[in-house]
Amino acid sequence: MQTSKLNVELLLTGNELMSGDVIDSNSAFIAQELGSLGLEVTRRVTVKDDLSMLAEEIACHAKRCDILIINGGLGPTVDDMTAQALAMAAGVDISEHPDAMAHLVDWCQRRNYTLSDSNKKQAMLPTGCDIIPNEAGSAVGFTMRVGSCQIYTTPGVPRELKKMLGSEILPHIQQCFSINDTTDVSRFQVFGLGESTIQDMVNAQLPDWPKHIELGYRAAMPMLEIKLTSHHQQGHDDKLIWQQKLMDILGAHVIGEGRISMARSLINVLEEQDKTVTFAESCTGGLMASLITKEAGSSAAFEAGFVTYSNAMKTKLVNVPEQTLIDHGAVSEQVVIAMLKGALEVSGADVGAAVSGIAGPGGGSDEKPVGLVWIAWGDKDNINTAALYLPLGRLYFQQYVATCGLDLVKRHLLDIAEPAKYLDARKATI
Repeated sequence: MQTSKLNVELLLTGNELMSGDVIDSNSAFIAQELGSLGLEVTRRVTVKDDLSMLAEEIACHAKRCDILIINGGLGPTVDDMTAQALAMAAGVDISEHPDAMAHLVDWCQRRNYTLSDSNKKQAMLPTGCDIIPNEAGSAVGFTMRVGSCQIYTTPGVPRELKKMLGSEILPHIQQCFSINDTTDVSRFQVFGLGESTIQDMVNAQLPDWPKHIELGYRAAMPMLEIKLTSHHQQGHDDKLIWQQKLMDILGAHVIGEGRISMARSLINVLEEQDKTVTFAESCTGGLMASLITKEAGSSAAFEAGFVTYSNAMKTKLVNVPEQTLIDHGAVSEQVVIAMLKGALEVSGADVGAAVSGIAGPGGGSDEKPVGLVWIAWGDKDNINTAALYLPLGRLYFQQYVATCGLDLVKRHLLDIAEPAKYLDARKATI
């Protein structure tokens, strides 16, 4: 059976998903992993913990799709109903599965747990199903055929799902449906260019873009992910060539391949040059420092940052002269230069960035509107500045400004002559 003709659907169960208490991330992961086999999810449904509704939904899916993946409802409590619902949809009984019970006994013994009656519920599965091992949890998955539909059940716990999907379910699908060609996806991150701008650049500079390499965009504000997808070996080989062509025209706006963060890319450069960074932050409230310290190994490149939200703290912590604040105001070129100089001196770091702006929604004026931010970056001998106007929501404003700061420091370290396009596109006219 050809993968392009396979109808794949997802069914998620759980009151917590319906109420919004839990945000569904599992379906996105499942869809991405299925995409590696060239399979596309055509329908996704979420149902609350109701036995009759769940059984009815399973029966409907089974009539129209080739593959159904059910996520959730495998646990030991009364609201875990997937096994019983699938048995009802398949018209079979529930019975104790010896392999599932053996897994439960072993799982409890290794943790010195007592196997309770509630746990034993996880071994009561539809008669005739095959179990799917769960290396990370107590509840096995199981698979069975209902009509012409192959159904797979998976745990709702993300780490258990991810392990089971990769090591058990995807290989089973490949074998069951004789999938030979696989989809190959390459990703890289871009900052400072929007989707329409990039597409215009592709149209103008790469007009012969091959049809067998799909070009896609995913906005993960403030970064943009570019995704190249191919579905056969020739496409895989060609994709490497065209990805490089695309990265060449985007230049220094490319942050890196895969799912790399801006902070990680900056740390990599700092490590290569054996240098350290510091930040003096006002409107971002320490977000630049937070982004850096989220990355493993950041301590080698970052020792100190300064959140100087008030004028008094700008003076006390990073030695901004009081007269500079009086003469020019906190949101000014003179103040961010002084903030950066002070942060570099106090911390002893090699490079850094300083930001001061008006995140809103209030606090602006005609002269200095909400969305204005001054950024300084560089080292003690070479400090650059820019004023940007970013009329965005408060949180997005902070995210964008923090990312700009990290990017500009990295560009300074790499001595990139190519100007960042966002400095012109979002330049403040003050």
